Amino acid sequence: MFDTGFLLSGLPIATLIGGFLGAGLIGKAIVLLQGIAALAAAGIAIGKSQEIHAFLHGSTCFLREFLTGRDVLDYYLLTQKDVEESPTSLELIYNRTCERMVKLLDPETRPAVTGKQAGTESAALSAFEIELVRCTCSHTVQDEIFRVRRGLGTLAGLTLATPLMGVLGTVWGVADVLADMGSKEEATFVEIAPQLASALGPTVVGLLVATPCVLAYYHLSIKVRQLAVDMEGFADELMGRLACEFQGGSDSAGGARAPLPTRGMRSESA
Repeated sequence: MFDTGFLLSGLPIATLIGGFLGAGLIGKAIVLLQGIAALAAAGIAIGKSQEIHAFLHGSTCFLREFLTGRDVLDYYLLTQKDVEESPTSLELIYNRTCERMVKLLDPETRPAVTGKQAGTESAALSAFEIELVRCTCSHTVQDEIFRVRRGLGTLAGLTLATPLMGVLGTVWGVADVLADMGSKEEATFVEIAPQLASALGPTVVGLLVATPCVLAYYHLSIKVRQLAVDMEGFADELMGRLACEFQGGSDSAGGARAPLPTRGMRSESA
């Protein structure tokens, strides 16, 4: 009959299991912590990958709907009554920016814009009000970038901590071996070799956990960086369209300004 025990004894997993069983209490505790860290890192990596995939899918749908509108506010006016519980980052940037812009319109003009009535062409914002809208847009972009990056710091921490924990377990195990050798009159290499192998186990486990964590972290970091560039590019295009469609004449002393109703937030021209 074929002896499978000999075959399994040569596998790395069997070596690790044997080293774990032969390790001391501290070594076993560190390996168990490394296992928990590996599960946490896997959960973060999988969850973040799904989140990025959902973001890309939702952004594609949003941009398709947004680009079909005649002007920059069409999508906002059509969907302001149907608020989604979890809008995509691009949609959230767009909604908050448009909401801020509509609030800056004077009371006489606002119903014409939000109700799509006649007289919308008279709606305009000063350069100072456009800058306020730009600040709202930029702040929302930064919030969304921070939200998308959430979890990567924890993944990076686990990537760094697991090999350090392994080194700690190895040093502790070697120290135990040396202390045990000192208590004996003589010790052979055959006696201490299994103990040294067990002491190296936490370092091996730490490297096995950290290697895929590093790869996952850099892969996700590249994706997040691409998403940040997409959000900043969309914000720039959005503000450019808002300025083209809703910014009035120059507020400077030498510039002309379109005739608009007086608003309390508007700065007087010199």
